[in-house]
Amino acid sequence: MKRFEVTEKELDINKYHRMVLNEHQGAVCTFTGHVREWTKGTQTVYLEYEAYVPMAEKMLAQIGDEISERFPGVITAIGHRTGHLSISDIAVVIVTSAPHRTESYRANEYAVERLKEIVPIWKKEVWSDGEEWIGDSRKYHSALEES
Repeated sequence: MKRFEVTEKELDINKYHRMVLNEHQGAVCTFTGHVREWTKGTQTVYLEYEAYVPMAEKMLAQIGDEISERFPGVITAIGHRTGHLSISDIAVVIVTSAPHRTESYRANEYAVERLKEIVPIWKKEVWSDGEEWIGDSRKYHSALEES
């Protein structure tokens, strides 16, 4: 099982939870990001996620490495879904474990923010009255050329 993955399959929260738990970890923090129906007054019908999977998984692992450096003792697992997602589907799961809760909370929040900053995953929001790709794919163009 990969601790850092991008998949078209439904995300199993318990799978990621098991990856980070051991006898030294006293706290587990789980974040799940779901497809919501309403955003700023606009009704979402569904989302479509795309990713450059090899680079995205590499960047998710990098986030795990950054967390290990910043928060010693924390173990991280991240899964992100691609493809067609309906309302309430889980798009991302981030699980962090630590000996104590504070580090687990902080590491989890760090992972969410870094994922948005560096991971080449894009979403198309499909609304009742239109659609739009969200995110700036230009920042990934040079990274894709290097790989």
